[in-house]
Amino acid sequence: MNKRPTINDVAALAGVSKRTVSRVINGATNVGKATRERIEAVIRETGFAPDKQARGLSTSRSYLIGLIYDNPDALYIDQVQRGVLSICSQKGYELVVHPCHYNAEGFVEDCINFVRRSNIDGVIILPPVSESKLLADALQQKGINYVRMASVDLDDHQNIVVSDDRAALSDLARYMVSLGHKDIGIISGPQQYYSSKERLEGFVETLNGLGVDVPKNRVIEGKNSFESGIECARQLLIQSPRVKAIFANNDEMAAGVLKVAHEMGIIVPDELSVAGFDDNLLAARVIPALTTVQRPVGDMAAIAARKIIAHIEGSEVSESETYLVKPHLIIRDSIKKV
Repeated sequence: MNKRPTINDVAALAGVSKRTVSRVINGATNVGKATRERIEAVIRETGFAPDKQARGLSTSRSYLIGLIYDNPDALYIDQVQRGVLSICSQKGYELVVHPCHYNAEGFVEDCINFVRRSNIDGVIILPPVSESKLLADALQQKGINYVRMASVDLDDHQNIVVSDDRAALSDLARYMVSLGHKDIGIISGPQQYYSSKERLEGFVETLNGLGVDVPKNRVIEGKNSFESGIECARQLLIQSPRVKAIFANNDEMAAGVLKVAHEMGIIVPDELSVAGFDDNLLAARVIPALTTVQRPVGDMAAIAARKIIAHIEGSEVSESETYLVKPHLIIRDSIKKV
């Protein structure tokens, strides 16, 4: 054959139906030995490579996994996709992405329609969309497999992978205080999101416990974007006396702080220490390299992928498969002892 052989070609040459070929491909036991051997011989002779359509005939699956998100950080989304695809490629699944508007009216219906329209077998949901109880309830009611990635334990452990942001920010607070920092400004994330609250509370509560007060004017709410990091940094750095250190809710906003400091002639870290969260590709490439909290996004995404595939295939999630992952501190050049 000059063209790539199809499942129809194999069925015709073996004298069986396409569904019988599909059963053999998928390892079904309800095919006679002689028939199976005849089909396997044709597959070898033709060089036929089973595709997902053939597999789906006997399994009633599409071998498609959806990824639902509303997040402005392209680097974060890239890390997630790489983590998910590292498992999908092993298991024979493909990934279909669906950006949505979390705060838009009808967003739950939009997500459900995406699942039905794309004929996917299950979805992985990223924060902040993963924080929606309405969406989780709707997926359960419709019998749709899902796994959430989040910063708070919001669901059955088989349906969630949690990043312990609160504990990680407590570590950062202790590190900064150990270097003598007592005047610390904060650029928080949007406070309607659990992840932003967890980070802010974990950081501030630990500072307070160590005897460091954070006045209200030293906390500015950002939008987790580079541009909002710039805006919030300006608000903090024009205050008198000027703040000596800034923690930003993510690396995008921390990069905005570095930009404003440069524009204002403030030397980092000699005159201003800066810390972020995520440890995305940007963190190690800015000058000075950013001290940050590394959230193992790729590992979390891989765990979520293994869990959703287990749900799809009707197998139990391994007890050894963790649901809680703790980010850890990455020390670089943007924080200095005072």
